[in-house]
Amino acid sequence: MPSAIEDYALIGDMRTVALVGKDGSIDWLCLPSFDAGACFASLLGNEYDGRWLIAPRNGDAHCIRRRYRKDTLVLETEIKTSTGIVRLIDCMPLCTEHPAIVRVVEGVEGRVEMKMQLVMRFDYGWIVPWVRKVDHVLTAVGGPDALALRTPVPTHGENLTTVAEFVVRAGERVPFELSWYRSHLPIPPAIDVDHAIAHATDWWRRWASHCTYEGEWREAVVRSLLTLKALTYTPTGGIIAAPTTSLPECLGGVRNWDYRYAWLRDATFTLYALMLGGFRDEAAAWRDWLLRSVAGDAAQLQIAYSAGGERRLPEQTLPWLSGYASSKPVRIGNAAVTQLQLDVYGEVLDALHHARRNGMQADTFTWQLERKLLEFLEHHWQEPDEGLWEVRGTRQQFTHSKLMAWVAFDRAVRTVEEWGTRGPVERWRHLRDTIHAEICAKAYDTQRGTFTQAYGSPKLDASLLLIPIVGFLPQHDPRVVGTVEAIARDLVHEDLVIRYRTEDEEDGLPPGEGVFLLCSFWLADNYALMGRTREARALFERLLSLRNDVGLLSEEYDPVGRRMLGNFPQAFSHVGLINTAYNLTPSQVSPGTARKCTLPPQH
Repeated sequence: MPSAIEDYALIGDMRTVALVGKDGSIDWLCLPSFDAGACFASLLGNEYDGRWLIAPRNGDAHCIRRRYRKDTLVLETEIKTSTGIVRLIDCMPLCTEHPAIVRVVEGVEGRVEMKMQLVMRFDYGWIVPWVRKVDHVLTAVGGPDALALRTPVPTHGENLTTVAEFVVRAGERVPFELSWYRSHLPIPPAIDVDHAIAHATDWWRRWASHCTYEGEWREAVVRSLLTLKALTYTPTGGIIAAPTTSLPECLGGVRNWDYRYAWLRDATFTLYALMLGGFRDEAAAWRDWLLRSVAGDAAQLQIAYSAGGERRLPEQTLPWLSGYASSKPVRIGNAAVTQLQLDVYGEVLDALHHARRNGMQADTFTWQLERKLLEFLEHHWQEPDEGLWEVRGTRQQFTHSKLMAWVAFDRAVRTVEEWGTRGPVERWRHLRDTIHAEICAKAYDTQRGTFTQAYGSPKLDASLLLIPIVGFLPQHDPRVVGTVEAIARDLVHEDLVIRYRTEDEEDGLPPGEGVFLLCSFWLADNYALMGRTREARALFERLLSLRNDVGLLSEEYDPVGRRMLGNFPQAFSHVGLINTAYNLTPSQVSPGTARKCTLPPQH
């Protein structure tokens, strides 16, 4: 059984990541990229599906404390045993040709007997590689993939596992280095482990030092920004939603999805948070990724692509994996890429508009892309779709989808007005007004005093909390106030917000999931916009308390079982944390105000 989701920490090199448990086991690692096959997949099965454990030999761990080195992704885990204390340092080197993990066991006090168990697999545990020693390097080869292990500790094989036992005394350091390479190429050269850790420490700190947030939650904001940066694929600028697949939204359930791709919606939320934090280079890189990825017919726009920009993400199941906490099926790929989700057009246009407002140099090709997206939306905005939550049931006239269509035309009009770009602004202005009137007429329940999930539906949806945030209506409009009150009354479970009631929703799946953390941040944002600061702060502090010991959040949370659910760490959740911290800090630009386009343009 893998560890609880909240027991994992993240290390990464902006090409892929590894999840390191409190017990010293790396249970998830895809190589050489986020969406490649996992060589450590025990997170979704058992230890024989691949992992790398370094721990006290007899399970003699009385106390475990861990932390990231300040403002970095270098993880330090201190383990106290009956005979001494050791520190395990985990890091992925940066700027190397071959993805690698370095691990160092440091003796802090006394004498500690340690063990290593390395279970190397490829293709999500499916391939057991051929392991042998070549020039004092342990290599594992299976198909196109290969791993190389270097360590001064003697190793041997037992039951398809590489094992070792060693002793660490105070002042001693025992290094391990595991590198991936193409099996037909030479073994990569050795890494200077100490230099790699020092370089990564310095690089992450220099990057974090550019954060513009100054307030009482700076540590939480910086940790969230570092996490978002770790989910950025540096070779292309693509930004993924989460680095895992099939971590369940309900233990034992089937709502298990692959999030290792770049959703346009998620990426635009992430992009906005990065721009808010002062990181404009990421905005420019993402814009260039977007132009390459969606090039072609606007009718073929997908809601998600691989981090490299690939479009084919066929969904399939891996029957040999038992699933996290027996939650099956385990899926790779995502069939949602074939869905119609009209809101992504608005999200993309909103993000590009705010990139301009934040000083990103105008680009002719970007505006040409926006014109094409607007042209498609002009002819299709009235259609039903699968919506923000990617329902696998019948398409509906989702209010959020219409709201973001309004955003698309609103931002197009503002772009022409503020920057003098060319376009049929009167037609766009008419469409904007038409959509606004339709939403107010068809999505508002006058008897209950609230907007609803879809036209003519009595159901609520947490995405309605975005109505004032994107500037559709003022925060003090009675219709907004009524909607917020209805959601706070009917969609709050143990002080946290669910997306919608799955037991009432025909979304094509069995009911049951945790609370979706981003939705609770949206509610806090609404409270802040309305001047209900005490309620906003209380909810925000509650959400901060849900982070694990190293400051990470998953997609969802089970407030009854008090444990994380869903893919981890989740970009959406950390975006919500950043935005709400800014909204609650008077000295900072409020995204709840800026996204409504009330700030003067920055040329």
